[in-house]
Amino acid sequence: MTKAQRACLAEALVSGYDLLRRGAPSIDAVEATIRVLEGSGLFNAGCGARPQLDGTRRMDASIMEGRDLRAGAVAGIEGVRYPVAAARLVMEETAHVLLVGPLATHFARHFKLDRQPSPGKRVQRTVSLPRARLTGLQRKTRDLFAQMQKPSRLRREARETVGAVALDRDGTVAAGASTGGIALMLPGRVGDTPLIGCGVYADNEAGAVSMTGLGESIIRIAVAKEIADRLAGGANPATTARLVLAKLTKRVQGSAGALVLSRDGRFAITHNTARMTAGYWSGTGRPVVADRFP
Repeated sequence: MTKAQRACLAEALVSGYDLLRRGAPSIDAVEATIRVLEGSGLFNAGCGARPQLDGTRRMDASIMEGRDLRAGAVAGIEGVRYPVAAARLVMEETAHVLLVGPLATHFARHFKLDRQPSPGKRVQRTVSLPRARLTGLQRKTRDLFAQMQKPSRLRREARETVGAVALDRDGTVAAGASTGGIALMLPGRVGDTPLIGCGVYADNEAGAVSMTGLGESIIRIAVAKEIADRLAGGANPATTARLVLAKLTKRVQGSAGALVLSRDGRFAITHNTARMTAGYWSGTGRPVVADRFP
């Protein structure tokens, strides 16, 4: 974690908590927190999203609130500064949960969401490939197709997702997440982030969960929903997260990190990866930010 990332995380925590302190709903706090991270360009989300194998930045995001189980998500959206804002519009302005691809981008344009700055020179050069490099890129694409059944390759290429969970004074929980995916991902690939019950879940009868890690493994276990179901039975957030992540490793050789918040305000930041940059704040002192948690 760089100094700039640490400062940005602290800013995001303050931004979200200040809304809660003023009586705003938890979903506002989650969206505001994630927007700070998306807009910073310091994480693999929003303005910092990595290009896919064809040089295009496509992003996924989701958001959910626990009172009425409302949820919204976008996958493969392009050119949007705050993908989580598009996910929330799907939740609030449509009868759907998930919009994908170019039509998700058109949806965001219709609501005049902020656009990303033009891509930098590095991305521009990737798009305008000379023939020799294009041939190599096509070969790499074929190789990646051959590697899709080998989780170890994808695990090495994983990058960070941003997310947040919150509980407001009315007892409503919310969760959200946003990502640019994994490095060198095949165009068309969708991970766990926009899949409700996999990357995020929120239920006032259980709690809120936001995941980061290798999406292919998280999807197979439906990790966020499994954690939430155990919370609904009264399980401890830290114990629950450890048990489910252990199951993830045992069953599908996966690795991940989880933000877990129970309906009564207990929380855990747990990961079975070497590091997970995250933080929390109770409104007093300074926000706690670290890249390793027990």
